Amino acid sequence: MEIEDIAGVGPATAERLRDAGYLTIESIATAGTSDLSEAADIGEATAKRIILSAREKADIGGFKTGTEILERRKEVLKLKTLVPEVDELMDGGFETQAITEVYGEFGSGKSQIVHQMAINCQLPTEIGGLDGCCLYIDTENTFRPERIQQMVEGLDPELMPEGYEIPSVDEFLANIQVARATSSDHQMLLIDSARKVATEKKDGEKPVKLVIIDSLTGLFRSEYAGRGTLAGRQQKLNRHMHDLFKLIDELNAVAIVTNQVMSNPGLLFGDPTKPVGGNIVGHTATFRIYLRKSKGGKRIAKLMDSPNLPEGEATFSVETAGIKAA
Repeated sequence: MEIEDIAGVGPATAERLRDAGYLTIESIATAGTSDLSEAADIGEATAKRIILSAREKADIGGFKTGTEILERRKEVLKLKTLVPEVDELMDGGFETQAITEVYGEFGSGKSQIVHQMAINCQLPTEIGGLDGCCLYIDTENTFRPERIQQMVEGLDPELMPEGYEIPSVDEFLANIQVARATSSDHQMLLIDSARKVATEKKDGEKPVKLVIIDSLTGLFRSEYAGRGTLAGRQQKLNRHMHDLFKLIDELNAVAIVTNQVMSNPGLLFGDPTKPVGGNIVGHTATFRIYLRKSKGGKRIAKLMDSPNLPEGEATFSVETAGIKAA
């Protein structure tokens, strides 16, 4: 169905909605009344009727049985790192319809993991890929095509399905669309741009199956300095996270966000580092993974929070050829 099928949405209104990033009935059904009113330049009463009509068309917003939710869970896919210990920690890999936060100090391997996942998401589903493409929102100028080349050249042909030829580096790079965010507002707007790209690619050979934000909080942290700005920052960050979740839920895609850490000097025992963003990020992220350096160039991934998996640790190494077993 097209958004013109919604009662009260004519061609002119539909065009304004699409320009504002509302490309599907589901995105309108889950929109806020004031947001839709402003985007389409219509009254709030009209916007409310359009949202209610969209909810009826999309069949969302009501209660469902546990059985129905179980059936929905069967659609969840897993994106593997191809490091057995890490994949076991995540019960098969990164989940679709979920946001995974990866946080740690500088040099702990955050950007290395997302570069590797940008490649792995393009691999066949038989070996733990998603046979899709990747959208990469770069807020700290960390994306390096040269690193993608090294990792593609480091893929193990023995892990590939029989008869599958590893594509060229150019093909892998063509399926990674990178956007450089210059401010927190720009970063938030890129989620709307991501929705447009995903809609265009929906019926293509490589639909969007992975959305990366590296890093999630860097721009927010630099623009909102001091306790007086904390409430405004958290409110924007909360909206940003929920917009991201709505996007990947519609696409049945994986979201991986990297996060910076800060130190608590008052802590006498235990690890003084904690992720930036506070409870807003902690509650919205489905999975939280803490990375830290270990001896001999190894890295340790610790699953800190999950709705259904126990805490645990896995060791991996960062090599020129990519993320490998330690």
